[in-house]
Amino acid sequence: MQHDMDFGYALGKMEQWLSHQGMTPKLHRELTSLEGRLVDNSGDREAKEEIFDRFYKDLEFGTGGLRGILGAGTNRMNIFTVRRATQGFADYINRHYSGREKHPAVAIAYDSRNFSTRFALEAAGVLAANDIKVYLYPELMPTPALSFAVRYYDCAGGIMITASHNPANYNGYKVYNEEGCQVTQDAASEILRCIEKVDIFTGAKTLGEELESINESRFRDELHHEYICIIPPETTEAYMEAVKANRVGVECGDLEVVYTPLNGTGNRPVRRILAEIGVEKVHVVPEQENPDGNFPTCSYPNPEKEEALYRGLALCQELGTPDLLLATDPDCDRLGVAVRHHDPGKDKITYKRLSGNEIGILLLDFICSEGKLPEAPVAMKTIVSTKMAEAVAASYNVEMINLLTGFKYIGEQIGQLEAKGQDHRFIFGFEESYGYLAGSYVRDKDAVNAAMLICEAAAYYKKLGKTLVDRMEALYNTYGWYLNDLLEFGFEGAAGMKDMNALLTGLRQEPPGEVIGFRVVELADYREGKRRIIGASCDMAAGYRPITLPPADVLEYVLEDGSSVIVRPSGTEPKLKIYLSAKGADQAASKDTIDKLRNAVKEWVKK
Repeated sequence: MQHDMDFGYALGKMEQWLSHQGMTPKLHRELTSLEGRLVDNSGDREAKEEIFDRFYKDLEFGTGGLRGILGAGTNRMNIFTVRRATQGFADYINRHYSGREKHPAVAIAYDSRNFSTRFALEAAGVLAANDIKVYLYPELMPTPALSFAVRYYDCAGGIMITASHNPANYNGYKVYNEEGCQVTQDAASEILRCIEKVDIFTGAKTLGEELESINESRFRDELHHEYICIIPPETTEAYMEAVKANRVGVECGDLEVVYTPLNGTGNRPVRRILAEIGVEKVHVVPEQENPDGNFPTCSYPNPEKEEALYRGLALCQELGTPDLLLATDPDCDRLGVAVRHHDPGKDKITYKRLSGNEIGILLLDFICSEGKLPEAPVAMKTIVSTKMAEAVAASYNVEMINLLTGFKYIGEQIGQLEAKGQDHRFIFGFEESYGYLAGSYVRDKDAVNAAMLICEAAAYYKKLGKTLVDRMEALYNTYGWYLNDLLEFGFEGAAGMKDMNALLTGLRQEPPGEVIGFRVVELADYREGKRRIIGASCDMAAGYRPITLPPADVLEYVLEDGSSVIVRPSGTEPKLKIYLSAKGADQAASKDTIDKLRNAVKEWVKK
């Protein structure tokens, strides 16, 4: 338990919330229940811990906006934290548009999560009350559609209400700039300074009762305000046409697919794009088809995780004939894939999951080999994504740009190309966490786009009597067996964050000199912007190379055998992520190295 003075601060905050006349009944009930547990049993440690966690700080606003557990408290997602953040964003926008002839506008979209529609309406109300025009989608839409709307309507920014792939008790608030890209660090810091000046109860301008009386399910008919425009169907049509314009052009009529939107926003757009490229046989997982913020069949709706695909894989096995399983997360910006493949060793048909890195490699190779490349083509990936992509790109004379983790950095680079009139050079970008984009029509990852491309690739190889698994094995044999793994360690609550920061501090102050028997020959601290090249004697005063990327809380260790370990805290969850990579002469050698690295870094966390 935290120090009593810290708990006293949190308890005082809770009492302020309980006494606020505008508190919603649901949030008030949450807090009175906690208060009752303290009164009935003053030693209720769990109640004290929960009160402290709800109020010991404000929900953090960073380059990913807000993301947190739903509920009452300053460290929770609720209408008050949403209003406060939106007021700060409105102040930021009005400051930057002061004196301009153009009137600022903001696009808003939302996913299937609990309270997403209400939070979108609250954000729209605050912006309208601050004389900022709002373009609001009238139905659930994927995150890339929000990025598209920002650009389509020439907005000053955008807001996407989503917690992406987090568990059902989360929601979030992503902020986009005028290029349709998630805000980067400088902008996020300025917006945060604006938010910090806003009182959580009295500081946000709102439309008041005019908004509170609106039925969320009928708002498109009931919401009438001069500054709020309901986005018409023509915008969605334009987005879908932009997605389709980036297809390679393979006939997909022979393909059969099982698809799960994981109760999110992908159901309509993904099924539509598959139909438009000729995929006629699409089976949707019935219990995961319709939007449901409780995600009843999948506690963690993340297509990176095997448990999220259980229902889809079961349907594949039941049918026996589908070529692919596709899965998108709730805001449909990530795509998971499993491939029907004959396993000679088991003499049966299995469905093999592809990793995020493998999907990225397959799409990069497919676009380069079968697509029409522009002059001086450019591809992009994040630093934690497989180095195999660099080898593949080089074989096609494609420039590969490595960027910090987060698709916003890829979006920012596309924008820089556009400023030079060169955005046509961009052919593909990806991150190992199942995010992909071909084309410059949006500035964020797009699972609608990725679903289209992976189906085209699967159909192309099917005509040759091969699967995507066959093609991936051929690529490994050509470029080397690059294998990767990701370990995630949870650090919940205030105490957890303290422990994680202590672990990172320890790794900085006493970095390992060797891992699994191999010397560390390069040590990079992205926060300090330096890469240390360590000599044969492990002289820590050896030479440095600057890192030409923005500062980030990332540590990288490169071993003398070419394998590497990258450590970073998650930007969206209370987790530490550790990325492992190895390249061996064959699959067995690479797997052996990965297994040893996995055991070694687990010991780091135990300490």
